[in-house]
Amino acid sequence: MDHSRLARPHIDWPVLIAAFTLALYGVLAITISNYNPTLGADRSMQELIMDANNGRLQLLWVVVSAVVVALVINVPYTFIGRMWPLIYAVDILLLLLVLTTARINGVSGWFQLLDRTFQPSELAKIALIITLSKALARNVEKGRKAIPNLPYFLYVSIIHFGIPAVLIAAQPDIGTLMVFVVIFAVELFMCGFELRYIFTLVALATAFLIPVIFWLASTNNFRWLRLVAFIDPESDPTGSSYQIINSRITVGSGGLYGKGAWAEGTLTHLNYVPENHTDFIFTVVGETLGLVGSLILLALYLFLIIRMLLLAYHTEDRFGQAIILGVMAMLLFHVFENVGMCIGVMPITGIPLPFISYGGTNLVINMIGIALVVNVTRFKKSQDLRGSTGETE
Repeated sequence: MDHSRLARPHIDWPVLIAAFTLALYGVLAITISNYNPTLGADRSMQELIMDANNGRLQLLWVVVSAVVVALVINVPYTFIGRMWPLIYAVDILLLLLVLTTARINGVSGWFQLLDRTFQPSELAKIALIITLSKALARNVEKGRKAIPNLPYFLYVSIIHFGIPAVLIAAQPDIGTLMVFVVIFAVELFMCGFELRYIFTLVALATAFLIPVIFWLASTNNFRWLRLVAFIDPESDPTGSSYQIINSRITVGSGGLYGKGAWAEGTLTHLNYVPENHTDFIFTVVGETLGLVGSLILLALYLFLIIRMLLLAYHTEDRFGQAIILGVMAMLLFHVFENVGMCIGVMPITGIPLPFISYGGTNLVINMIGIALVVNVTRFKKSQDLRGSTGETE
């Protein structure tokens, strides 16, 4: 690998190719989950996708994502950074307005647009990455750790993390809240904040959540029961543990090579795991494509994560580096949590599998994250040109 090239401005095609390969993998998985065996499998892939309603719509979102990526890549990330107050204001406004909408499955998290829905908490992840990265990068000096005074630490914590996090908790969207915490911790650590600051924040957040947890537990709230069902799945096999148990069985039934994408009578096509084209799409891959198909999927994710780490390492500008690591942290936690809940080792939080789960909002937002990463590699200053001056954008 030419590491000197990674330090120079370039459009990073490997990241783009990996992301769109994952998106097309998602179209395939969604098509498999919606496949109607009575129509037969002796048709072209195009016909199979077009006959699967969700597969067809997801492919349309892939095309839309390509247009969005092309637009984002052509706006320098330094300009995007200067727009952070507007991005922040729009983010907060949307999170406030969505609290007035009707609840879906107990959550006020979606705007209804005709027959489509839009989830602003997904956009909030990108907004957090941009605004937090800008705030932290402004206060990092070359060659020194960014150890802030207490007032500045509280400012960053409350404004860029705390306010949107409270609004997301009010929906409530625990999954997105967990993603927020991961992004925040990774960016603080990357920008040189001492671990004692990060641990202090975690302790404060835990102290805030303890009474909420006790209240949810005392009321036997179904969302709470689903959240802790992975600890003892057999305690409520037909209720809160239903999806975890069925998901584990479905994934394990695929064996090494899977039962086949278009096989008849699979648990996938019998809807053994409800709504398996969304948050539990990994069960479709596990059963129909087997361990081999699952490993191919995870290998694509691993390549994408490692590639972003390399790009961050070869990016001198702290703002650009923070953007890359923020996107990396978001995607990594999504994959870890989603696959973990599908195999029964993580709680069910409603976090989708990036690029794979059905949903236009999630796909477009993930692609915007990828576009921001490529934007940084395209418009950053070359380390070779700066030499030892230590200048940053």
